[in-house]
Amino acid sequence: MRLVVVGASGRMGRMLIQAVAEAEGCTLSGAIEREGSPALGQDAGVLAGLPPLGVPVTDDPLPAFAEADGVLDFTAPAATVFYAELAAQARIVHVVGTTGLSPDDFAKLKAAAFHARIVQSGNMSLGVNLLAGLVRKVAATLGDEYDIEILEMHHRHKVDAPSGTALLLGEAAAQGRDVALEQRKVAVRDGHTGPREPGSIGFATLRGGSVVGEHSVIFAGAGERIELTHLASDRGLFAAGAVKAALWARSREPGFYGMDDVLGL
Repeated sequence: MRLVVVGASGRMGRMLIQAVAEAEGCTLSGAIEREGSPALGQDAGVLAGLPPLGVPVTDDPLPAFAEADGVLDFTAPAATVFYAELAAQARIVHVVGTTGLSPDDFAKLKAAAFHARIVQSGNMSLGVNLLAGLVRKVAATLGDEYDIEILEMHHRHKVDAPSGTALLLGEAAAQGRDVALEQRKVAVRDGHTGPREPGSIGFATLRGGSVVGEHSVIFAGAGERIELTHLASDRGLFAAGAVKAALWARSREPGFYGMDDVLGL
């Protein structure tokens, strides 16, 4: 499977290049960066700390998409929407690990999925998606007398909060309770907030150091507390999951999929 990595010089971009180079059944066919990037013209393999792969970094995605079977994308919302349109035109796979997507962004991705095979997730790891399944089950089992709080920590450079993974877990909790997350989400607490609203789903965000990703979902009841936790220590697991998603989606019909589909959850 011929795969293109967009945002090739970023931390995740370099991880994705490594994952493609190491995986069976796929090859790196393109590496894309923004106009003016100092990485332009460099060999993508060398950029990622590998031997040369013979794939120069370019700022022109059109010919790369035309020759590819799929694209791996952990960039920014505006860029992801743009790449989704190109993936739809090329009728290829588009794996989206970008976080911070708005409802309007999701609407555009789903429109592109009429022609592209789009796999989107706030987290591509097996562990987190298993955790989401557990959260959904626990939330459905326990009543509103158990308060739900989601705690997450990431490195100091992360720009969106709550994280995409925290929101994924919040959605799982809301689905378990058969409610809409947007109607129950409490992401900010400051000052005199009053008592906790029954049935709300709270989020707490920590940022610092080089933490890859830590997430806990807490079900707090009277006299007991259940905590489900996932700790990520290596970004490579997200890149490997993205490659797995691309290989899975190649044989599917155009549509909008999630990692739960990829993993059969």
